[in-house]
Amino acid sequence: MHKKLKLLSEISIAAGAAIMRHRDLGGISVVKKADNSPVTAADEEANALIVAALLANFPDIPVVSEEGNLPDSRQLGDEFWLVDPLDGTRAFIRGDNDFTVNIGLIVRGVPQLGVIFLPATNELYTGAVGFGALCGENPIQTKQTISHPAKIILSQRHAEGELNYILKDYPDYVAVSASSSLKFCKVAEGSADIYPRLGPTMEWDTAAGHAILLAAGGSLTKIDGSVFDYAKPNFLNPGFIAKGN
Repeated sequence: MHKKLKLLSEISIAAGAAIMRHRDLGGISVVKKADNSPVTAADEEANALIVAALLANFPDIPVVSEEGNLPDSRQLGDEFWLVDPLDGTRAFIRGDNDFTVNIGLIVRGVPQLGVIFLPATNELYTGAVGFGALCGENPIQTKQTISHPAKIILSQRHAEGELNYILKDYPDYVAVSASSSLKFCKVAEGSADIYPRLGPTMEWDTAAGHAILLAAGGSLTKIDGSVFDYAKPNFLNPGFIAKGN
């Protein structure tokens, strides 16, 4: 497990270096995908690097990536990778720093390994369920009791609806927003208590962060509290709540 995490960390850091080369060159070229979301050459280069490295090292484990051709989720088997080579593309285009590289391993419907790397700040979060979670070399853990006021972290693009939903349970709160899977990392390290998300996401948006959160002692469920699973049709996620212990 530790060898896998070390390798995933190296892959994510290499992808991050490729992304930063594009940013340092300036003049980021943006193309709209079919769903109207943006994609850049940095997304595509990072994707090619990650997918090639995973297939070279784990040829028997399928790779599902945001920037790849999506397979039939019913035919994936017990293990598969979920990759978002550049999560937070809009933040990357704006020149912000909270974009990430995400690699997660799903085993029998449950995230088991996760790596999230922030290329702009050189921060690396890793987690293996049953073995713990790290930021760099430092162990991290979710909050064991909720803060007063509660610290709620929200998506920049969906904050209003998510905040309105959560206020009924947490009237005393401090809310902050962030892009990408960094929100999972903030809950995993205990600097936020709750991350609610009502808007749609894809499985590659959540897999790595979900694994790190579980490894740090937290949980992620559907809005109604039921199990949040993977290999769903079209890899589309429902709303969820991520929180500490």
